Amino acid sequence: MKLFFGEIDNGKALINEEEQQHIVKVLRMKDGEQIHITDGKGNVASGKLIIEGKKAGIEVTEIKTGTADFSTKLHIAIAPTKNIDRIEFFVEKAVEMGISEITLLQTEKTERKNLNIDKIKKQAIAASKQSLRFHFPIINDLVKLPDFLKNVNSDTTFVAHCNENLERINLNEIPKLESYTFLIGPEGDFSDKEILFLAEKGIKAVSLGNQRLRTETAGVFVAAWNYEKMI
Repeated sequence: MKLFFGEIDNGKALINEEEQQHIVKVLRMKDGEQIHITDGKGNVASGKLIIEGKKAGIEVTEIKTGTADFSTKLHIAIAPTKNIDRIEFFVEKAVEMGISEITLLQTEKTERKNLNIDKIKKQAIAASKQSLRFHFPIINDLVKLPDFLKNVNSDTTFVAHCNENLERINLNEIPKLESYTFLIGPEGDFSDKEILFLAEKGIKAVSLGNQRLRTETAGVFVAAWNYEKMI
């Protein structure tokens, strides 16, 4: 399936402008090829490619609406790494495994304070297309930990930290829920003050095993844990 991003409305589909350039200039696709367009909201248009100069369109033959999404919703709030390539790797792999939402989290030890959030959103779209996802995840810009906690449900929110002196449950002890929110700390982990603050908010701490995982590895691990439960 050749899947591209665009808009779908009233029986018509419009291919995103950057996608058009990719089709014409990079892929060099031919007029009449079969293509599919998704709006990332569960809708998919199928049809034949129309090439007009540097523009690409679609002659729609079928539109499917309300396609099924992953049964369990996973939201990971993760501190961006100093080396942005590592967090971009996490985004790509987590999207492939069905994550519903990603929030970049600013903590006491977060070194990176600025992000190109538009680039990260484009990477999420690219990973969604590559893995044939018709529901794109939500990507949220950098937010401070206290502000993030204002809008979470403590019953479905968990924090992964490395402090062995504080109580933590095993990941597999978490009950089956319809949605999960996980907090993943920065290089150097959450501070003791933040961990206690999270505990006061009723957020349970979890252990991801005996090994100390890097930030992006922890994020991928949680995404894989959730994905395995859905297949």
